[in-house]
Amino acid sequence: MILGVSGLNGSGKGEVVRFLEARSFYALSLSDVIRDELRARGLEETRERMIGTGRELRAAEGPGALAARLARRLVADRNYVIDSVRHPAEVEALRALTGRFRLLWVEADEAIRHERICERARPGDPRTLAELRRLEGQELGSDDPAAQQLLAVRELADLTVRNDGSLAALHQALQEILASSLAFDRPSWDEYFMAIARVVASRSNCVKRKVAAVITRDRRIISTGYNGTPRGTRNCNEGGCPRCNSFAEGGTRLDECLCSHGEENAITQAAFHGVSVRGGTLYTTFSPCLMCTKMIINAGLEEVAYNASYPLGDVSLALLREAGVKVRQVRLPTD
Repeated sequence: MILGVSGLNGSGKGEVVRFLEARSFYALSLSDVIRDELRARGLEETRERMIGTGRELRAAEGPGALAARLARRLVADRNYVIDSVRHPAEVEALRALTGRFRLLWVEADEAIRHERICERARPGDPRTLAELRRLEGQELGSDDPAAQQLLAVRELADLTVRNDGSLAALHQALQEILASSLAFDRPSWDEYFMAIARVVASRSNCVKRKVAAVITRDRRIISTGYNGTPRGTRNCNEGGCPRCNSFAEGGTRLDECLCSHGEENAITQAAFHGVSVRGGTLYTTFSPCLMCTKMIINAGLEEVAYNASYPLGDVSLALLREAGVKVRQVRLPTD
């Protein structure tokens, strides 16, 4: 869950962030991107400098620049609350980059907001209502595409919460929002195991193609394997396989290849550790070659799920089906 928070100055965005942070959300702020830039320039933070520097970054790197910089810090297994969303391009960028972003607009009357601003007395905050209106005039909208566009951001909000009353009322409203956001997408078992197979492939030492397989039984991983030279020999990427290191044309010089395949290694690793793969499912990033196909059949695996088609794999798939092994292709959302 990624919740963006926006609103006018003094509306209570900070309190919303604190509430969510106390409930295991990781707090980030688009304003921190600007603060980092000010520190890099050796400049003291003021509200007007923050506004001006944000405009400069958007003009130089595009209107979604702050969101793009911040998105590099996000990881998939965490809930986030992102403060200071001030441009519609930032909303669109966060939606596109994360796929699980919702924008919360915090609303409060001007008089209440001004009172809060005076009480907190931050450096650079407006002291009078007239000064507040002048500064907000720079934030609400502009013909300059690099300037803040808070009114346009408000139009994109997925959720709105009023914060004119007590802190308890705000917390209750936020609790109701969280309760309504509990439904979210989870990967299917196929997507889950195939995604793991792709991570396993990153360990491959083959210089030509990174391939991996994961063997499961009862939705439990019992073995993994990736392609590369045999145990105790020089890695392919260190010059261990003459065929791969000469980048031989596909389908040629196979008698010179010293690399074991991902499916082969998954099966032999299970045997090495005394684990039976009989009745299991093999997830592989490429459909198996003929040699691995024969091993799959004779090892008693019941199902093969593959992501991409191996260039010479039609005979293998036909043999698997003839032997009664179920075969299917599994695509991932990123394919």
